[in-house]
Amino acid sequence: MHQFPCTLEALVVRTDFSADGAWDALRAALYSPSRTGFLANVALVDDRRYEGLTPESALALIPAEYQHPLLVLADPVAVASTDLLLLVVDLRRERGRCVRVVAAELWSIENNLSEANMDFEEFAGAVDDDGVFRGF
Repeated sequence: MHQFPCTLEALVVRTDFSADGAWDALRAALYSPSRTGFLANVALVDDRRYEGLTPESALALIPAEYQHPLLVLADPVAVASTDLLLLVVDLRRERGRCVRVVAAELWSIENNLSEANMDFEEFAGAVDDDGVFRGF
């Protein structure tokens, strides 16, 4: 399988191609500022070569030059949910640890991890009862 592109932004990789409408909604959510004006600094990867990719297999496709502390997967759960529940994969302290986040709150995780303001553990510890981070 091909390595992911190397970007300065966090990669959001589409791994499920069953719902183009959900992918469009996801893109719109990621490129819409939060109520306070924040945006996630992301690069979208819409390539069928990555269809069905799991977090474990995705780790092997990250180029050595990729410096961002996280990877985001738009997997079957994300495209099937009304909240667009993306899967965020930690690439630093607990490489491979995952947390779900509503697309509209990805900015919080991405901004704070990329600036080293917070740790992945803080977001993982702030999930709701259903295991999803919906913001602070």
